[in-house]
Amino acid sequence: MILALAILCAIIWIGLIFFHGKFWQAGPILRPAEAGRTHMDIAPDVTVVVPARDEADSIQPALSSLLAQDYVGRLSVILVNDRSTDNTGALARALPDPHNRLTVVDGADPSAGWSGKLWAVAQGVAEAERQCADGSGYMLFTDADILHAPAHVSTLVAKAQTDRLHMVSEMVELQCESLAERALVPAFVFFFALLYPFAKVNNPKDKTAGAAGGTILLRRDMLRQIGGIEALRGALIDDCTLASCVKQAGGHLYLGHSCLAKSVRPYPTAGDIWRMIARTAYVQLRFSPTLLVLTVLAMMIVWLAPAALAFLAHGPAQWVGAATLVASICSFIPTLRRFRLSPLWALALPFIALFYTAATIGSALNHHRGKGVVWKDRAYTEAIPNDGRALEQKSRRA
Repeated sequence: MILALAILCAIIWIGLIFFHGKFWQAGPILRPAEAGRTHMDIAPDVTVVVPARDEADSIQPALSSLLAQDYVGRLSVILVNDRSTDNTGALARALPDPHNRLTVVDGADPSAGWSGKLWAVAQGVAEAERQCADGSGYMLFTDADILHAPAHVSTLVAKAQTDRLHMVSEMVELQCESLAERALVPAFVFFFALLYPFAKVNNPKDKTAGAAGGTILLRRDMLRQIGGIEALRGALIDDCTLASCVKQAGGHLYLGHSCLAKSVRPYPTAGDIWRMIARTAYVQLRFSPTLLVLTVLAMMIVWLAPAALAFLAHGPAQWVGAATLVASICSFIPTLRRFRLSPLWALALPFIALFYTAATIGSALNHHRGKGVVWKDRAYTEAIPNDGRALEQKSRRA
C-alpha cells in the first residue's frame, strides 16, 4: 500500500514535469520593445482603465507612471474612483497632466450581481466608449497599485501587433521583502503557473485560458465580440474569466512575466497572504464541497506525501518518495531565482503547500459560514463563480 502510494506520487510528478506545459520553468518574460519598433503606423489608440477603491497610498505614483508612458500613439487614462472613503479621487485629480491624458470618473455603487471591481471597470469602459464610440485599438486594464516603466505600454502593443494577439497579459513583479512575502509570495506565482501553465495558455490549440489582472491589454473589437464587460458579470476571478471568454471566441492569448511593471501592494504578515488566498480560493473551486475534498487530497498526494514517504517510510517506498520529493523541490527553484531568493527556500515547499491548503479550507469555511468573499470592505455571499462557460453555452445555442 505504501509502495503503491510512492509510485502514484512519482507518476504524478513525471506527468507534471514533462507533460504539463513546463509550468515549473521561469516562464516567458516580456522584454522592452526594441528601439523604434513601435512607430505611428503600428501605434493604435490605447485607453487605460484603472479601478481604484481606497488606494490613496499608491494612486499618485501608479497614475504618474501611466501618464509618463513614452507611447507615441494616442494614450488616455481613465481612473474610476470606486466609492473610495479616503482621498483617492482628490489625489488623482491633483496630478500634473501636461498631455491631457487623464480622466477621473466618480463611480456609482455596484449594481446587483456585480463585483465592485468589475462594476468600476465597466464604468471605465463606458467612459471610453463615450469618448470614442467607434474606437479601435486597445483597452489596458491595470490595478491602482502597479508602477509601470515608461516603455511598458509600447512593449505590450508591440507584442500584440507582432504576434497578432487579441490579449496580452502579464504577471507583474510582486512585493517580496518581508519574511512572510519571501516565504509565501513566490509560491503564489508557482501555483498560479501550475493551474494555468503559460505554454498552454499561449497555445491557440489548447483550451487552457488564464490571465493576470495586473496587466491585461485587450483589443477593443474583441471586447465587443465577447459582449463587453457584461460578459464577466458575477465573476470574482475576473482576469481568468476574461481570458476564458476571449479564447472561446477564437482569440489568441499571451501570458507571461513582466519586467516593466511592479506591484507596490505589501503583504507584511502571513495573515495578509492568508486573506489574499482565502478571498478567491473557494471561488476557484466553484463553491463545490466535492472539488474542495478532491483538491485537498490532491495537495496532500502531490506536496505532502513525498516528504512523508521520504522521512517515514522504509525500503523502496522511501527511495521513490525521496526522489519524488527532490523533483518537487527542484521544480520550485526557477521561481525562486526569478524573485532573487536563495534556492534553500525550496526546502520549505511542503510546508508552504500545507499553508495554501489550509487557506483554501479557510476560504470554504468562510463561504459556508456566510462570510462570503470579502474585499475592500465589500462582501459577496451570493455571487456566481462565472468562468466564461456561460458565454460558451450561449454561443453553442446560437
